[in-house]
Amino acid sequence: MKRERQCDDMVSGGLRLPRLISDGMVLQRGQAVRIWGWAEPFDSVSVCFAGKTYKCAAGDDGKWEVHLDKQEAGGPYSMEISAGSKSPDGACADRIVISDILVGDVWVCSGQSNMMTPILRLTDLFPEEIAESCSDQIRYFQVPERHVFDKKQEDLAGGRWVPAEPSNVNDFSAVSLFFASEIHRKYNVPVGIINASVGGTPAEAWMSEEALRGWPDFLRELEICKDDSYVSSVKKSDEAAMTEWFGKLNRADEGLRDENRPWYSNECDISDWRAVRIPTSWENIGLKEFCGSIWLKKEIDIPAELAGKPAVLRMGTIVDSDVTYVNGAEVGTVTYRYPPRKYQVPEGVLKAGKNIITVRTVSNTGEGEFVTDKPYRLEIGGHIIDLTGDWVYKVGVAMNEPLPEMTFFSYKPAGLFNGMISPLMNYVIKGILWYQGEANTPAPKEYYRLFTGLIADWRRQWKLGRLPFIYVQLHNFQRAVREPGPSNWAELRDAQLKALSMPDTAMAVAIDTGEWNDIHPLDKKTVAHRLALAAQKLVYGEDIISSGPIYSSMKKDGNRIIISFREPTGGLISKDGGKLKHFAIAGSDRRFAWADAVIADDCVIVWNDTIDDPAAVRYAWADNPEGANLYNKAGLPASPFRTDDWES
Repeated sequence: MKRERQCDDMVSGGLRLPRLISDGMVLQRGQAVRIWGWAEPFDSVSVCFAGKTYKCAAGDDGKWEVHLDKQEAGGPYSMEISAGSKSPDGACADRIVISDILVGDVWVCSGQSNMMTPILRLTDLFPEEIAESCSDQIRYFQVPERHVFDKKQEDLAGGRWVPAEPSNVNDFSAVSLFFASEIHRKYNVPVGIINASVGGTPAEAWMSEEALRGWPDFLRELEICKDDSYVSSVKKSDEAAMTEWFGKLNRADEGLRDENRPWYSNECDISDWRAVRIPTSWENIGLKEFCGSIWLKKEIDIPAELAGKPAVLRMGTIVDSDVTYVNGAEVGTVTYRYPPRKYQVPEGVLKAGKNIITVRTVSNTGEGEFVTDKPYRLEIGGHIIDLTGDWVYKVGVAMNEPLPEMTFFSYKPAGLFNGMISPLMNYVIKGILWYQGEANTPAPKEYYRLFTGLIADWRRQWKLGRLPFIYVQLHNFQRAVREPGPSNWAELRDAQLKALSMPDTAMAVAIDTGEWNDIHPLDKKTVAHRLALAAQKLVYGEDIISSGPIYSSMKKDGNRIIISFREPTGGLISKDGGKLKHFAIAGSDRRFAWADAVIADDCVIVWNDTIDDPAAVRYAWADNPEGANLYNKAGLPASPFRTDDWES
């Protein structure tokens, strides 16, 4: 009897397909594409696609694979895959039909949280751009987070292809969608995005065990994690410790203990609450290293004409977590520090006259704060009520110890490679986009070896030759500096710059796209555009200026150093038309001082009149080199660089 099934897991009897080979997929144009799966041992398998049938036999392990002929961009198509001996009516025992297939360009996007940052966070900033990026010709596959230490996985834990339609895109990676949209519009081809990213992860988590042979410490850690009972025990212990800490906090919190008048109600007595001005940190109000809960309240007045209307409450960013109420009704909660707080106040909650906003915050690690330079306001029908300034607060409970430190196994060596990258490697792709590095800034000196090792590792295992690898250099972050000095973020950017020595790589400079107070800046549109420019030149062969100036060499001329850049520079300019900023120069004493700098043709001349015998120059060498303004005429920023190799 014929068995046919169309479903997410693509299984029919003994015939099974990997998650990627499923409805809505995008196949890579212009290359011989692999289609693979599993069947009963030695079963005959046939794949029918675009008017041609491809046949093979499953091995003794049930694995099979065919290679489709090169295809032009287009679709939608269907594919029929059959396996097993035929019944008297000529039908195969097991049969799967895959529908809505497109042929175009497939890109794998990977890295940590900035590659994950979803469209949902950008809806206020880029509403028109998001709408313009939606197209059924763009398909998105989110790889589920999964760490495995003992062996490479052959398939993913889940996932499906989703079209980039307005109702679907909020959870898409913003960088991925904006990039795919540019490529789709430029070349009029379908684009498939496979996003395999996990927040907070270091490069070593994305490398195979073979690639980590040069790091004995990582291999030892990997061996420990191969013990499933150890991993399970640690997870269980961590979960119990977290549950106990939060349970103790909630039971002891005075704001929750009075069931008749909890502190989130408008009726609770605030006569002994203390004044505070928001935004601020707990350290600034005398609660340094405070762990526990703090309740805050603010009274606002709502005009009668706005009463009852729905509103948007923006509470900036709060470290670490919060639950927020309006007139005693919970309107939102965020359980960790990074996401912006944007809460919808339902119709009927606000009333004419006095209204009270209450926020219960929890500080897990002693770094509690309302982050400055973030929006704190209530938006009602075009009216804005500023919420910065005077609030009152009271401690709900002070914990004796911070939340016990959790073990994040997704950060451990090789785990994500085995669970999330290895299952992709039969899928033929156009190239890779990478946005990662923040997690490796504590040890930036190792990053060049790790990163170039990762690139070589993925290329070797994908077996697609010198697979194009395009990556984002770290953006600016933290408060601006007043004097030149060491910077881990600058060192890691330098490692990323040096990785351009590998063939078929390109880098999108993001030194002007960050936010000093947010490790997850929202301008993902500019980042995606620069990745798309890099792809157009490196992969699609366009003769364009795709990057800002990249340092090449230096030459001394008396008390001046002449900086040269790779060709073509695109024509050097000061972005704001003023004096070049954020150049520093040092003599043999290695003490850097701010320098004067001027553009001369396609070079920059750097000097400081107090240094007679200069030895080195650095540009934009800081976590956040605010005001760095060397660009080219295409509007692309120069990469931060240094001419020295001194230890910081």
